[in-house]
Amino acid sequence: MTEFLPLHDTDYRGFASDNYAGAHPEIIAAIAAANGGHQIAYGEDDYTARLQEVMREHFGDQAEAFPVFNGTGANVTALTSVMPRWGAVVASSTAHINTDEGGAPERVSGLKLLTVPAPDGKLTPDLIDREAWGWGDEHRAQPLAVSLTQTTELGTLYTVDELKAITSHAHSLGMTVHMDGARISNAAAALGVPLRDFTTDAGVDILSFGGTKNGLLYGEAIVVLRPAASDGLRYLRKLNMQLASKMRFVSAQLIALLTDDLWLTSARHANAMASRLRTALETAHPAGLSFSQQTQANAVFAVLDNAIADRIRERVRFYDWDRAAGQVRWMAAFDTTEADVDNFVAVILEELGR
Repeated sequence: MTEFLPLHDTDYRGFASDNYAGAHPEIIAAIAAANGGHQIAYGEDDYTARLQEVMREHFGDQAEAFPVFNGTGANVTALTSVMPRWGAVVASSTAHINTDEGGAPERVSGLKLLTVPAPDGKLTPDLIDREAWGWGDEHRAQPLAVSLTQTTELGTLYTVDELKAITSHAHSLGMTVHMDGARISNAAAALGVPLRDFTTDAGVDILSFGGTKNGLLYGEAIVVLRPAASDGLRYLRKLNMQLASKMRFVSAQLIALLTDDLWLTSARHANAMASRLRTALETAHPAGLSFSQQTQANAVFAVLDNAIADRIRERVRFYDWDRAAGQVRWMAAFDTTEADVDNFVAVILEELGR
């Protein structure tokens, strides 16, 4: 058998995205363990059945999980399932569904997005009210859902009380609440509370549960937290090209992630590495560097001259967030090491000092 050798430097780690990280070794082991013999395709396998039990341990006996391939598919399919054709979604202007999904909500499902500015990425009842109006007006798409992201695209965090205020307000208006939980594990690690506390018990109706950014090879899950809120997911998942034939391999990964606190350990580590980066730079206090958002999970948002950012990026990769404002984003992952952080800090300080 031909030996397969890596095509990349396996010691290199950057700060561009937690999606850059490979799969956690325990996830790879789970895939290997699930790989043998035949299992019924399209979700009628033992692993997907076990996943239902695992998700209910975290989110309550009413929860039902639908494994999917990716986060965009989870968000689009989940939102489609909670609204009629004439419905609209209220979201922050920085929401992933608005800025980073290639128009998939509009193009794939025909959803109207009603966005509001949120400087810290977080919605509030007052911000929701800017677009939550016009019910019964046949000329206006009907605002029937709220979508929020935890943690937000700006690395900030909703508290449990903030989420309860949003869901209570949205429900009073007859709106369903969707949570984009691409980094939900990082949120739980930062809040120090169980997943259920800021989802099911906080009034969230349907959740996109993220795994890829926290050590999965691929795969997420739509978790219906209030069954009455969602309809037709059995059919929509196929319609939206998110029904895996060999679903056991998605489910096995999610089981491994959610067993023995792997999800929490990995997220805590990523958060700690982002905090280490922020603290080291604040302590050094170099001229020409400031921070634009709080560092509450595994993201650091900084502001510096574009030319300096470009020089740093030649040595350690990361992304601009708002080039016109000189804002960049640095992300830590489950496999980021203290040495990675310390080396990156040294590069940043060196380039700032030139």
